[in-house]
Amino acid sequence: MTQPARPSEPPVSRPDAGQPGPRQRRSDRDARRAEGPRRAQVALGSAGVALAGAGSAASEKASQLAGLVRRQSPARIGGAVAAVVVMGLLIWWLTSLGGGSKQPDAGASPAAATTPAAPASRGPLPLEGVGPLDFQLGDCFKDFDPEAPQSTIVDCTAGHSAQLIAIHHYQQSDAYPGLPALKDKGRETCRNAQLAAAATNYDLKQRNAYPSSTSWDNGDRRVDCYVTADSGNVIMESLIP
Repeated sequence: MTQPARPSEPPVSRPDAGQPGPRQRRSDRDARRAEGPRRAQVALGSAGVALAGAGSAASEKASQLAGLVRRQSPARIGGAVAAVVVMGLLIWWLTSLGGGSKQPDAGASPAAATTPAAPASRGPLPLEGVGPLDFQLGDCFKDFDPEAPQSTIVDCTAGHSAQLIAIHHYQQSDAYPGLPALKDKGRETCRNAQLAAAATNYDLKQRNAYPSSTSWDNGDRRVDCYVTADSGNVIMESLIP
């Protein structure tokens, strides 16, 4: 008896033992995806090793350079110091040469213009015909007349009738102070004058001489104080210390 034929079923494809299935292929893709970061990490690690090596080399070069600088610095510093010293000596030498040949300023005023002039040298006494502006402190006068334009100066051990005992000098830049102020200055000058003990041996008077407005305009800036003896040339010594 013939049996009915059974319908045939399509064969099912099964993977062979050595052929990966679908799940295994997904795992391979995951493995490849995971391998990318791993490779990056390996690359970064290699770069880090390279940088570390470079840093170590640079540090070693810096140490060598520092040692070289330390070995050479004293010599270079010594040379720089020597150069500075030589330059300073050269500048000092040039300055001293320039200072030695410096000429006085033509526009500068001499000290004598603002201070009283030193006494002029004189010939042997007696001296006749000496003007009031040429009188010097301590001069002794024979037959003295304070109003006379000229006087005779004698040695103070010879008989004389007056002696100049004090002088006040106004500044050349001062304006004419007027007659009352000049009289006051004359009295003050006489009060401040110092007399020797021998002055008590004579009957003396004090007299002043001061500029007029005309003589002031001509440069007269002195106020004089004299002691005089009205009895004539009776004083035989200097009356100032």
